[in-house]
Amino acid sequence: MTAINEWIDNEVKTNDVVVFMKGTPAFPQCGFSGQVVQILDYLGLEYKGVNVLSTDDLRQGIKAYSEWPTIPQLYVKGEFVGGCDIIREMFQAGELQTFLVDKGIATTAPAPAAG
Repeated sequence: MTAINEWIDNEVKTNDVVVFMKGTPAFPQCGFSGQVVQILDYLGLEYKGVNVLSTDDLRQGIKAYSEWPTIPQLYVKGEFVGGCDIIREMFQAGELQTFLVDKGIATTAPAPAAG
């Protein structure tokens, strides 16, 4: 395992919720990263944002680590959940909230109405 893979692996395994994104949660630098941040913030999650634009090694390394070609990437309790489209679809269907509760992650947002 390369040094960057070890670093990524450590971040994924030592943070309950971590999103590898372009920019930071306070200043997303792409629309997709911004959408994921909005969803996580709406849910009231505590999470760590990792700016993949900080180094090329990190930007390429996260894609190799997950075998997923796009950024952002969300990890919960060491598990890769998905990118922007998957997170948005899960959120809209109420599945993301259920997934987080099942993983023992607290949210402050109300549960979605069944429908």
